[in-house]
Amino acid sequence: MSSRREFLTQVGGATALGFLVSACSSSKAAGATNGASPFFYEMSLAEWSLHKALFANKITNLDFPGIAKKQYGISVVEYVNQFFKDKANDTKYLGELLTRCKDNGVTNHLIMCDGEGSLGDPDAAKRKQAVENHYKWVDAAKFLGCRTIRVNAFGDGSAEDVQKAAIESLSQLGEYAGKENINVIVENHGHYTSDGNWMVRLMKGVNRSNVGVLPDFNNFCVKREGGGTWSGKCIEEYDRYKGVKQMMPYAKGASAKTIDFDANGNCVETDYVRMLQIIKDSGFKGYIGIEYEGEKLSEDEGIRKTKALLEKVTPMLS
Repeated sequence: MSSRREFLTQVGGATALGFLVSACSSSKAAGATNGASPFFYEMSLAEWSLHKALFANKITNLDFPGIAKKQYGISVVEYVNQFFKDKANDTKYLGELLTRCKDNGVTNHLIMCDGEGSLGDPDAAKRKQAVENHYKWVDAAKFLGCRTIRVNAFGDGSAEDVQKAAIESLSQLGEYAGKENINVIVENHGHYTSDGNWMVRLMKGVNRSNVGVLPDFNNFCVKREGGGTWSGKCIEEYDRYKGVKQMMPYAKGASAKTIDFDANGNCVETDYVRMLQIIKDSGFKGYIGIEYEGEKLSEDEGIRKTKALLEKVTPMLS
């Protein structure tokens, strides 16, 4: 395995890049707002909202910070590792990304990490490899001035076995990330992770201040036809409002997922007044990321409608 510490030493020794990191990362605390937002939170934009354009090569990951700021007026971004999968250790590429951030006045918040192995795999060797696969994204987050990486806690086996394995993996990954002042957060992303009770037990088992969760407003399918995590029709869903309320004590961000809207611009699948009230009542003060994932609207329109919905609903909260 290549030396992660050498990679970080390169970063620390590069004066120009150090300036860029400072310029692109104004947030000092995990998820803390920088004072620019009139709300109790600050909006960020999840790169997955533009996944169709990215997969179609209409835009690139390097374009993302500029698009967030210039097209949507959003100054905080959440990357998806799929769109720069082979660049985690590429200091030249990451330096260019930082330049794009600086030029647009954009803060890097987190990297969503997928495809690096199952942190909840009961097989010890596979689990160890999955943990080590995530190290490079901790390093990349450090380089970019992010405070957080988002991971998955998937695995094959019983709820108890997967949870036990994930506690071990997250503890190890959290220890590595903690040395670099980086948070590791788990999203409710299907199967066991979409069960609020399971997620709470997971967090209590890890019990690290830099390991938390990313509540997603819509990912609460706990059982699908055929038993898959992603494929198959959802046949059992956990109560999303209960789940978010349970997870908020461990939240270091939140994902404002939207799929569809009614004629009044309200989200069809989630009551945003109710959901945001839960988040506000928890005392949360961090970033809420816009993540449009619908099919009926263009990605551009979906992002704009989600942003408008947040702006409309937030002032209505008690």
